[in-house]
Amino acid sequence: MNISLVGRHIELSDANKEHILNSIDSLEKFHLDLISVNAVTSMNERKKGVNIEFTINIAGKNTIVITQRSDDLYAAVDIAIDRAQKALRRLHERETDHRHVGINEAKAAAAAPIDLHAVGEGMEDEIVPTELLLYKPQEVGEVIELLKESTKVFEVFMDNDGKMRVMYKRNDGKFGLY
Repeated sequence: MNISLVGRHIELSDANKEHILNSIDSLEKFHLDLISVNAVTSMNERKKGVNIEFTINIAGKNTIVITQRSDDLYAAVDIAIDRAQKALRRLHERETDHRHVGINEAKAAAAAPIDLHAVGEGMEDEIVPTELLLYKPQEVGEVIELLKESTKVFEVFMDNDGKMRVMYKRNDGKFGLY
């Protein structure tokens, strides 16, 4: 990684340079291919402060530019590095969490033969037959009593006319019927 430190209208002392270099070294923990980091420090005479601008070039990605102004150079560097770390963390998480399948892998998966017999056997294991109580016709009053006694929210039943019906508890304490 190439590191460039520039001071415009300001003389960077050895302590300032060391602080900026140590801060830039902390950006390597995201394991991104950093090509270069340029740090430009300038004195703003009208606003009585220090500006610092980090330009971070990453291989295969867009360039990240962070600009920060503060009265103190150390504070400006720390805030700018925090913002740069946040941007690099987002980029790193996007790269590691969202693995996209390439077109060649997708074509290979689509061309792979599918054993329908094995798929059918796998589905048979998941189906569990249960005996339904729908075959006996029930009165609406019986179903209301069943719902009052149980914790169920609804009951599916066959009425005396042979229609499949649904009785459900409403929020206002009454019962609804489909």
